[in-house]
Amino acid sequence: MPKMKSSKSAAKRFKKTGTGLLVRNKAYKSHILTKKSTKRKRNLRKDIITDVTNSKVMKKILPYL
Repeated sequence: MPKMKSSKSAAKRFKKTGTGLLVRNKAYKSHILTKKSTKRKRNLRKDIITDVTNSKVMKKILPYL
């Protein structure tokens, strides 16, 4: 049986916590930052735990994470 391939784009975006949950960064922080408020940009810095509905799909895409 050959090894399964993990999705490299997803592997760079997600990390696993100690309890097995997936953590991701928030979107909309890369450009056009002048019109966004300081509070909004500060909140975009924080990591967030991936939703349960998406984590089932992500664990299929990332078999070795």
